[in-house]
Amino acid sequence: MPRSKYFTPHEVSVHNTVGDLWVSYLGKVYNLTPLIEKHEGDVLFKPIIESAGKDISHWFDPKTKDIITHVDHLTGCVKYHTPRGRFLHVPPTCPRTDWANDFGKPWWKDVRYEVGILTAKSRWIRIINTLTGQEQRLEVCSEETLNEILHRYLNYNSHAASYTWKHNGVNLDMSKT
Repeated sequence: MPRSKYFTPHEVSVHNTVGDLWVSYLGKVYNLTPLIEKHEGDVLFKPIIESAGKDISHWFDPKTKDIITHVDHLTGCVKYHTPRGRFLHVPPTCPRTDWANDFGKPWWKDVRYEVGILTAKSRWIRIINTLTGQEQRLEVCSEETLNEILHRYLNYNSHAASYTWKHNGVNLDMSKT
């Protein structure tokens, strides 16, 4: 089984447009671009578009992995707590018969949009090519192995996979974090 792809908050934040919209919540990263294309022009996307490239974990209950709910003190009905406004697949605030709920799973429970895991901690590292003296700083995920870091570094040096990676003169085990 291949390892999951980890993303830094910065990597998520660059996907912040309607044509390329990612969000993170509850430790996972989701690409909602196909969902937006499917429901193009829907006003219920406004809160999601405003949060593009950001972490929206505060919208969710970590235990249920559903939108946070509260009991309305006037009606006594359990309602979703959506301070930025109602969004796609969230039912209207009052019971209605004209709300189409035949969409299947709500988008926040649909694993099709999941692209990876948000790192618990990102860190900056320096990679020095001792042959040329060039130094490259990279932001990496703390969960990534050295092989995965090598893959990130290939964008800066396409020959890096043929090098011996060392730290303080000792060869590194590329399968370790």
